[in-house]
Order: sequence, then structure tokens, then C-alpha cells
Amino acid sequence: MSVGTTELLIFLGIGLVAGWLAGLVLGGGGLLRNLIVGVIGAFVGGWLLSAANISLPIGNALVSQVITATIGAIVVIAVARVIAR
Repeated sequence: MSVGTTELLIFLGIGLVAGWLAGLVLGGGGLLRNLIVGVIGAFVGGWLLSAANISLPIGNALVSQVITATIGAIVVIAVARVIAR
């Protein structure tokens, strides 16, 4: 596997875990939905924390990325539910 492929798989794995965690918090689920929400949440969470100038005080980069993506996924689900009403 090339480096780019490995990075993509790690990113998708983080998105999947983040989407699953967000689904636990807000309800809902399904593998594909979790993956999509988690990947979008990774971008949203990164942007939100950066815009708010928040740096998570976590020593493990992977855990920090999962938490950031989970925060973003929760926001994505909440906004989608408000728009759907």
C-alpha cells in the first residue's frame, strides 16, 4: 500500500469511529451514514475548533482527531435535524 492509500484509510477509519460515536450521542446509525457523517464531521470539527482557537489538550494525535471529528459529526447531525424540520 502506498502512503496516500494508508492515510486515506486512516482518515476513513477516524470518520467511521467519529460517526459511530456521534450516533451513540444523538441516536441513529448505519455503517454508511456513520462514515459520511464522520468524514464531514472531521472537516467541520477541524474548522470549528480552529475558528474558535481551541486546541484539545490531548497527547495522542489519533485520539485528538477522533474527538475533533466526533464534535464536528455531532454538529452536522444537529444542523441536519434542524434543517429537516
